[in-house]
Amino acid sequence: MFDQCVALLKQRGVEKTDIIDCVYYLQKRYIADLTLDRIEHYVDSVLNKREVQHAIITGIQIDILTEQGIFADERFNQLIMDDYSLYGVDEVLAYGICNLYGSIALTNFGYIDKVKPGIIGKLNEHTTQCNTFLDDIVGAIAASAASKLAHDREKKA
Repeated sequence: MFDQCVALLKQRGVEKTDIIDCVYYLQKRYIADLTLDRIEHYVDSVLNKREVQHAIITGIQIDILTEQGIFADERFNQLIMDDYSLYGVDEVLAYGICNLYGSIALTNFGYIDKVKPGIIGKLNEHTTQCNTFLDDIVGAIAASAASKLAHDREKKA
């Protein structure tokens, strides 16, 4: 399912390197010798988790169905399409990912969701497709990988 999720992310405009860049953004000031190659291991580790894979598939499917206008209630469709700020289910799905990796992942997610660096900011613009769930999922993956990196660094210190 790892390959399916990576392909699905790519289909929606997200490369694994985009997520790696977000992790680098979160951790560069804390780890002097941090490399993108080192980060890839942590991103892959998060993407290999079944619960994360299910969240990726679920969130992206909701975004796609919203684009297609599948939901019976047009107001609901528009709510998701507009990424309405008081609709928090997209963040709740992202929290599900972060909860697998502890409080650091949750605080990382809150920060990255606020500043929206790199691909997260691009996805949040919703210029060509609905990314209501996708931008938060990508942020949660990056936040979780950064958390794993921080925890491993602490173990070695």
